[in-house]
Amino acid sequence: MHRSPRVVARGTSGAQADRAMIRTIYPKQARTSFGRCSACAVRSLSICGALDQADLVEFERIARNVQLAPNEAMFTAGQAASAVHSLTAGVARLYKLLPDGRRQVIGFALPGDFLGVSPSDRYGYSADAIDTVTACRLSREAFTHFIAERPYFLLRINQFAARELMLAQEQMLLLGRRTAAEKVAAFLVGWRDRLARIGDELETISLPMSRQDIAEYLGLTIETVSRTLTRFEREKMLVIVTGGVRLLDSPRAEALAAA
Repeated sequence: MHRSPRVVARGTSGAQADRAMIRTIYPKQARTSFGRCSACAVRSLSICGALDQADLVEFERIARNVQLAPNEAMFTAGQAASAVHSLTAGVARLYKLLPDGRRQVIGFALPGDFLGVSPSDRYGYSADAIDTVTACRLSREAFTHFIAERPYFLLRINQFAARELMLAQEQMLLLGRRTAAEKVAAFLVGWRDRLARIGDELETISLPMSRQDIAEYLGLTIETVSRTLTRFEREKMLVIVTGGVRLLDSPRAEALAAA
């Protein structure tokens, strides 16, 4: 699978540094079976992991493969919740707009994540692509019918809902009474662990999102995030590299994250 990395100069600063992104994140494994769903590298991590071959054939029939360019909207808060999405490559940004126009990033979605399920007929948050994103898109009507004929599939959906609740709880902790250093460390360690889950276990922790995204996720200013990363680098806990960071002292980062 072709990757198109974005090269960013080490000395980049200001708005250019804020916009620095890297390659689309793809899972490491690959399959060579016939059929789009059978060949999906994240099938075991996605909602489709509970489906047998016959169900996969039907799932593939009702799913549409879509690709989103960087910053292209997947769906928008308040829009009719007409479809659900299962990410297969790339990173998506999840956010809400506050009444005063400010944006609160509430999460980042990776390959295997399932987005767009809403308890009402409107989306409760917005999602857009950080880098190039591919996803399986199913109409809400078709997906509801698919589940109705396969009650056992609800267990898989509930597992994903429970994981989403856990991430929301972790987000509340991040926004709570932690110091800036603890927040940034917790974000880096948590993101590293999520990348490892899809097989991206390189020395460098890929950070395709901007520092502004990270700041809005952590409830900090972009200046605070930048100062904290620079401090971590000065203290030799990590080194800032193009497109991410490399942890040099994982135990210290994990201790800060657990504080």
